Amino acid sequence: MRMMLKVSLPVDKGNAAIKDGSLVTKIQSILADLKPEAAYFTEFDGKRTGLIFFDMTDTSEMPAVAEPWFLAFDASVEIKAVMNRDDLAKARPGIERAVESFG
Repeated sequence: MRMMLKVSLPVDKGNAAIKDGSLVTKIQSILADLKPEAAYFTEFDGKRTGLIFFDMTDTSEMPAVAEPWFLAFDASVEIKAVMNRDDLAKARPGIERAVESFG
């Protein structure tokens, strides 16, 4: 299942990692293990934030996804199931049934 991981780094931890030169190296190491489909970096609410899209086959994988961010950066982590355009097209029959039943 396609998932979106939102990772927000506390400003003080991000600043320390930038100053000691470890920010990029740590992020690259975590991403190498996760093997994401895509990863984007921006700011949300004044914090360095990554939006990372990856495949998860079982919910038991959640600790392996989240813990590196917690441990490396004291990061806030959110994991959400997401759809792309093709997934949305496949969802059409379920949407139509919902409309028929509840719309």
